[in-house]
Amino acid sequence: MYAASGILAVHTERGTSIVPANRIAWTPSGFTHYHRAHGDTDMRIVFLAPALARLIPGHPAVFMVSGLAREVLLALTGPRNYDDGAPDYSRSARSRLLRVLVDELHEAQEQPLHLPEPQDDRLRAFARTLYENPADNTSLGEHARTIGASTRTLSRLFRNELGMTFYEWRTQLRIYHALVLLAGGRDTTQTAYACGWANPSSFIAAFTNVIGTTPGRYRTSRQTTARASQLSTVVKSSG
Repeated sequence: MYAASGILAVHTERGTSIVPANRIAWTPSGFTHYHRAHGDTDMRIVFLAPALARLIPGHPAVFMVSGLAREVLLALTGPRNYDDGAPDYSRSARSRLLRVLVDELHEAQEQPLHLPEPQDDRLRAFARTLYENPADNTSLGEHARTIGASTRTLSRLFRNELGMTFYEWRTQLRIYHALVLLAGGRDTTQTAYACGWANPSSFIAAFTNVIGTTPGRYRTSRQTTARASQLSTVVKSSG
C-alpha cells in the first residue's frame, strides 16, 4: 500500500504500521490485515507474485519511497484505475515495472514506523489507556500500580514482548497520533500539546527523529506530493 498523499494506518496481528505520505507499507501474504485512511488520502495498492515477494522481508514493514519507486507505483496504479478508456501496460511491461519496484524496496531501509501490539493482558490494558489518551503523562510506576504489576515487570514486558522501552513505545504512539492530527489540519503547536509534549520544540525534535523531517516541512511536502500525484494522473490521462 502506498500513500501518495494523506496517511494510512495498516493493522495486523503484530501491530500497526504508520504510513505517512510517500511511504509504502508492505504486508506479506498470510498476515490478516485492515487499513484506515486519515485525511485526504490517495491510496495505491500493488500485489506481488510469490517469486517477487520473497525478495522483500517476510514481516510487515514500512519503507521510504524513492523517486523512481514513486513513479513506478503511480504508473502501475493509474490512470487505468480511474478511466477504463486509458491505455494499459502490457503484461511484460508490468512485469518489468514490478521488478524495478521490488529492486528499489530491496535497497530501501525500513522506517521505524511500526507500533507493536501488546499480547500480555497487563500490557494490553495499559496500552488501551494510552491509545485513548496519548497525552497522558502518567509515569510507568503509576501505571504499574494501577494494573497491579511492578514497575520492573512492566519494563521487562515492554522489552521482551515489544522490543522497546515504555517511553520509546509511547513516543511511537504519540507520533502516530500526531501524524493523524497534522493530516487533519492541526498546526504544530496544537498537535504538540494534544499528544502530550510539554512544548512544541520537544515535539519537533521527537517528530524529526522518527519521521526524518520537521512537522512543518512534513506538512509542506505532503501537500506538494498530493499535487504531484494529481498532476501525474492528469498528464497520463491526457496522454
